[in-house]
Amino acid sequence: MFTLLIILSIIVAAFLVLIVLIQNPKGGGLSQFTGGSSTQLFGVKKTGDLLEQLTWGFAGAITIFALASVFFLTGQSTGGTVDDGLGSVAPAATAPAPRPVTPATTPTPQPAQPAK
Repeated sequence: MFTLLIILSIIVAAFLVLIVLIQNPKGGGLSQFTGGSSTQLFGVKKTGDLLEQLTWGFAGAITIFALASVFFLTGQSTGGTVDDGLGSVAPAATAPAPRPVTPATTPTPQPAQPAK
């Protein structure tokens, strides 16, 4: 199913490229042969509604195919953890905690006794 979604995405992307190439915002491309009157907004000539709807439709289809392919890629359609393909790694053996080191006791020097 994943392969089918990828193939459909490539086909739809090719059609989207063709539809975008047909459109010319200044009216000099293949859109001038549609025969419909075009309106101008901010200096850009708009193409027919059909080409705009096809553009949005193909872009939406690519988005839906991309989102659907994620579910088929992982093999599950519900949320949860994502398998990164690394498998489970055994934890490293832990060494016993070292014993606390007690400082060696040295006798504290006594002040010298005055001579009598």
